[in-house]
Amino acid sequence: MKYKMMAMMLTLSLLSVSCDKSGGSSSEESTESTTTVTGDTGPDTGNGTTDSGSGPGGTTTVPPPTSTVPQLALSLGGNITLYSFTTAQTEKYNDAVAIVKKVVATEEFRSRVLNYTYSGAKQFANNNGRTNAQVYQSILDAAETLKPAKNNIIDIGVKLYYEANSVVGWTNGSITYINVNTKFFNSFDANEVAGNLFHEWLHKLGYGHDSAATAKRPYSVPYAIGYMIRDIGSDFL
Repeated sequence: MKYKMMAMMLTLSLLSVSCDKSGGSSSEESTESTTTVTGDTGPDTGNGTTDSGSGPGGTTTVPPPTSTVPQLALSLGGNITLYSFTTAQTEKYNDAVAIVKKVVATEEFRSRVLNYTYSGAKQFANNNGRTNAQVYQSILDAAETLKPAKNNIIDIGVKLYYEANSVVGWTNGSITYINVNTKFFNSFDANEVAGNLFHEWLHKLGYGHDSAATAKRPYSVPYAIGYMIRDIGSDFL
């Protein structure tokens, strides 16, 4: 399902984050209504509740036997809790989660991550000292800093808020959820929501980036791979 995009300003501001905000109290979480949009851990076949609808290139979710995409890329699951979402907002986020899973299952995503270059070498900026292959493997392991089991499942909560600024979303290391600004979410296409989701989730895996808009920030793991999810994800709208 495709949603109406804002003007070019949104494209330019996609994935802008602030990672230094306060995470809020646990009581705030417990008093809000929640919806678990996905809890599956099996292969992404395009037939589950997280994969409503299919788009161009859908067959890439199950690569042929000669593909080098590992099984963990095909089986990436999601345990994502939405706090106080409307039905329409839940549907959009559900579509975004489905896109994330489809993109990770493609050879194109694997190749882009493994061959990514920064400063003349195959590497990401702010990569925690890891090679591209190790970054890719950490995505498939899906061991969040606060939930360190290597379970091949994206484990996060998502809260919506509104601020009239350029921040699309934010999180920090002391909370298990991410915050998404409805200023952008409400008009983003599902692939753009997917890119922001993945950017923020990569913070949960321990990857960071410069807080200021430096020259190297777009090449960090959260920004660079978030952009990959967004761009490849457009094929699944």
